Parts: sequence; C-alpha cells; structure tokens
Amino acid sequence: MYLVAGLGNPGASYKNSRHNIGFMVLDAFSRDRGVSHARQGFQSRFARTTWGGTDLVLLWPLTFMNNSGMAVRAAADYYRIRIADILVIHDDLDIPPGRVKISRGGGAAGHKGILSIISHAGSSEFPRIRVGIGRPRYGEAIENYVLAACYEDERENISGAVSAAVKACELIIEEGIEQAMNKVNRHNLSKEEVSD
Repeated sequence: MYLVAGLGNPGASYKNSRHNIGFMVLDAFSRDRGVSHARQGFQSRFARTTWGGTDLVLLWPLTFMNNSGMAVRAAADYYRIRIADILVIHDDLDIPPGRVKISRGGGAAGHKGILSIISHAGSSEFPRIRVGIGRPRYGEAIENYVLAACYEDERENISGAVSAAVKACELIIEEGIEQAMNKVNRHNLSKEEVSD
C-alpha cells in the first residue's frame, strides 16, 4: 500500500498558487483513476483506490502547508504504511517550471511542508515528486511568490509538469522508485537548459 500525499493549502484563495501544485497533481491523478468523492479524515481529504494492483491512499492535507506532517503521520499510522511507501508531491523553487524530478530522502531545502513531514515521521527517507516552480523574476519575497499563481508565460510548462508528475506517480507505483527516477529525471519540459 502507498500513501500518496499532495501538498498544498486549503481554501479558494490558494487554489491556483504555486504552493498548491501538489494538490493539482493529486487532483489530476484522482480524476484519471475515476476517484471523485474524497472523504474527510486525518485532518485531510482522502480517498482509497488502486493502481496496477496496488492499494493507494490519496491524501490532501488540510492542515496548511507548515503542518502537513500531522496529517501524513496520522494517515500513515492508521494504515500502517512504512516511511518508504509514503510518496509526497510538492513544489520546488530550485527546479525550473516544467521540470519534474523524483528523489528519495535528503533534507527539506527550506520547504516547510517537507520539514513538517520529516519532523512528524522521524525520518526523511520517503520518496518525493518535486515539481519545479522556479524562482521569482521580479524580486518578489519567496513567501509571496509561492502563494501567487505562476507567470502567464509559464502556464503551459506548469500544465505539462502536472501531467508529467501524474505519470511519475504511476511509474513509481508500477516499477519502483529506481526505474521511475531513471525515466523521469531526464525528461525536461522546460525551455531552460538544466544540468543534473
């Protein structure tokens, strides 16, 4: 069983913000699975489904980003899901818009949602799908930048990244993280040159 957690903030005012890209990916993933009725629990919206014969718990924490770990830990404990089977989808400032990377373990790199999960889980050894949002162009404060919608000329790249992140979820579940990393981390939807 996998716990797939998409990170974001609840409420209409945050719906299209860069910080909510985890929610966007999980929304798309659940639509593709025909999952439309998420329940309330674990301080989250959540749903149960299967993919490729694997049971999945899809989790949209409603704790606000900085307390995501509370929801993730509660769901993982209830379903007895080990840390290596908690897949977290989140935005990443250090990856250009349109780029998706899979990683396992490591620090939070300043991401408060990931920091919260590490703190509550007691480990950083969980897989992550990191969806690039890039950094501010116009000197915006990071706090404001992540809570704003993407620039107009990035919308196509962001939309492509959401689709690529859905595919990354499928690959991790079907083939395991190593194979998924080999396939996804070389795929670049961004127009920028990126070195691995």
